Amino acid sequence: MSEKYKVRDEEKIYFITFAVVQWVDVFTRCEYKDLVIDSLRFCQREKGLEIYAWCIMSNHLHLALGTAGILPLPDIIRDFKKYTSVTLVRAIAANPQESRKDWMLEIFKRTAETSNKHQKYQFWQNQYHPIELTDNIKQQRCLHYIHHNPVVAGMVSEPEQYVYSSAIDYAGGKGLLEIKFME
Repeated sequence: MSEKYKVRDEEKIYFITFAVVQWVDVFTRCEYKDLVIDSLRFCQREKGLEIYAWCIMSNHLHLALGTAGILPLPDIIRDFKKYTSVTLVRAIAANPQESRKDWMLEIFKRTAETSNKHQKYQFWQNQYHPIELTDNIKQQRCLHYIHHNPVVAGMVSEPEQYVYSSAIDYAGGKGLLEIKFME
């Protein structure tokens, strides 16, 4: 990983993006997004992950994260990516309604063949480039960017209309994950 993109201060909040290899649109089905939500909940409960903002798009995931100090943030991210990679590939393979199954699994398999880190399938791109949100201005820009992704993509007209995002929490509602609010 580049020296520029590292988690240096465990007490800070970081903007992170995970993208599916070759930008495959996996998260068009709710059951796959729900697996990601369940994994994030587990990381919150068991590993001390603090989520300030999040949004699951069709082929990537944006997060503003911190840690309560139980585990270092890079370890939580590593474990999350490893677990969700296996779980999502299995869910795709086992889904009888998944018309894109063979195509997606072939992409994940071919991508793994070019990697020395992955054995059978590679789901996520390797990098996640944590960007430290050092002040309120950067935090507010990050919130706006994360929450407006579904609007820019034409999925909804207002950020809080998108279920798989923390925008509803910031609008005063109750979303799918526990959120630690930015000041």
